[in-house]
Amino acid sequence: MSVALTPAVRAALADWVAQLSAVEGRAANTCTAYRADVSGFLAFMAEHLGQAPGPAALMALGQTDMRAWMAHERARGVQARSLARALSAVRGFFRWLAQREGGEPTAILAARAPRHKRRLPRPLEQGAARAVLADAGGNEAAAPWIAARDGAVLTLLYGCGLRVSEALGLTGAEAELPEVLRIRGKGGRERVVPTLPAARAAVARYVRLCPHALPADGPLFRGVRGGPLNPRLVAQVMERARARLGLPETATPHALRHSFATHLLAAGGDLRAIQELLGHASLSTTQIYTAVDGARLMEVYAAAHPRA
Repeated sequence: MSVALTPAVRAALADWVAQLSAVEGRAANTCTAYRADVSGFLAFMAEHLGQAPGPAALMALGQTDMRAWMAHERARGVQARSLARALSAVRGFFRWLAQREGGEPTAILAARAPRHKRRLPRPLEQGAARAVLADAGGNEAAAPWIAARDGAVLTLLYGCGLRVSEALGLTGAEAELPEVLRIRGKGGRERVVPTLPAARAAVARYVRLCPHALPADGPLFRGVRGGPLNPRLVAQVMERARARLGLPETATPHALRHSFATHLLAAGGDLRAIQELLGHASLSTTQIYTAVDGARLMEVYAAAHPRA
């Protein structure tokens, strides 16, 4: 992609990504995805314009240029949801670039993302969620400490609504899990999450059986050789549980976080409180769980209502 970037734009892109990470607290994967999205946009514009554009040329892009990029992306099979994410990254970069270099990237900021239907989260039934935790924690095929580790991680996802990255980001300082956790999530947002006795017991069992030292400044959850636990291994735990329990492919580690929110809402939990527990920046993000709850209600109604 470097051929598509002038030295000034390459330096600007690097500075923007650095700010996303250091100042805004964006996750490494998010920064990588945003860099790729913007680099792809700039590569297209270099070909579209016949040369790599500098900051001034970028600020002069018009609606025709934006429509050409979007048409190109759709033609090569990019889905509406992915294109909307890419456009969001491009807008963010241009907004930052305008503040630094001056200019008004009106066409970029005014470009409309393609409409896409927002997918509803796919939570597990309460019984299925409990079965997954029991399956992971009682896996006789694994070493006892590994089974305890897997059960503890999944219990934190379902019992506390943590993301996988947040659970694996815990350190040895939380080996004796407190009644309240301070979690730094997406965008560097900090939230307070109460821990259930079941979660504290699951972590305590893992810590008791773990053969590796767990210093306060090191990762709490360890792999077989003692290094940080790879998120992919957590996904594999869910894959094995799905196969044994006959669950659908939507039963992923993140589905346990969805289940946490959906089951709280079904039990009468306050939407604003659930937003705080999940660490969502906007209530509109949390409100999608009301649609899930309504959809499940209609499924029950359709299955149980007597028809003439």
